[in-house]
Amino acid sequence: MVCAMIVSLFLFCLRCVVLAGLMIAASLASAFAASSDWVVSEGGRMRLILLAPAADGSREAGLQIVPNPGWFTYWREPGDAGIPPQISPQPGSAIKLSQLAFPVPEQKQIGTVRDIGYAHPVTFLFTITPDGRQQAKAFAVNAFIGLCHNICIPFQASLSIDALAATSATSEEAMLIAAAKAREPEQPTADFHVADFHLAKDQSRLDLDLVLPNGSATAPNLFLTGPEGVLFTDYRVVKRDGNHMSVNIVLTRLSPGEKLSGQVWRLLVDAANGRAMEAPLAFANTGSIVP
Repeated sequence: MVCAMIVSLFLFCLRCVVLAGLMIAASLASAFAASSDWVVSEGGRMRLILLAPAADGSREAGLQIVPNPGWFTYWREPGDAGIPPQISPQPGSAIKLSQLAFPVPEQKQIGTVRDIGYAHPVTFLFTITPDGRQQAKAFAVNAFIGLCHNICIPFQASLSIDALAATSATSEEAMLIAAAKAREPEQPTADFHVADFHLAKDQSRLDLDLVLPNGSATAPNLFLTGPEGVLFTDYRVVKRDGNHMSVNIVLTRLSPGEKLSGQVWRLLVDAANGRAMEAPLAFANTGSIVP
């Protein structure tokens, strides 16, 4: 009888030790997790991912979005009817965020509506920095995106990672951040850049001289963006000589009397050969004015 009781007590203690070990293992696993929980909507899901802090305390971060099959999410300029992605710190989170960086988008035409964005999983990168006034207890952000499938629906979520838990990133998060960086457009280079640009005096047209990389035999995709809500993708080829191409873009949709002098627009050139480049166009003392 006594032996049976001793055996039962031993087994009970053993189960307690095993359970405690499992709880500790789970705790350690979560301590090294650098991603928030997924938040799910009708059109897809999204979460926050985070890398370990740099020497200055800043962290590389990403807003990871996975649209459901047939659904589409948007670039910084969404096209004719989409919702541009937005991200901001949650009140009291004691952090500052950089602007989102975007991989090269694609165009999708639905009837007469043009969408600019992504029909596949995508990660928008940004940087989280402590605001210096107090220690952040959590890396907490509010994210707002659009998802489209016949109709476009807004998707808003609060995403958070406990500051004490986010001590390092797993290889999954590190690979996601690295893959997103690889999909961003490159800076201008000697073999891929805007050689010159000319703004018509009446601001009705922009002429561009482009140097394209080797292997870009097909016509590139152009995304010319100005102030928020200003996007041009249509252009006319004036001349093509090898890797040099001259095009013009008719500047419709500008507000009457709007002055471009002093503004900096951006031109994204997707060469459709695995390379894309983005360059600023400063309408001030750079670029020429033609009649």
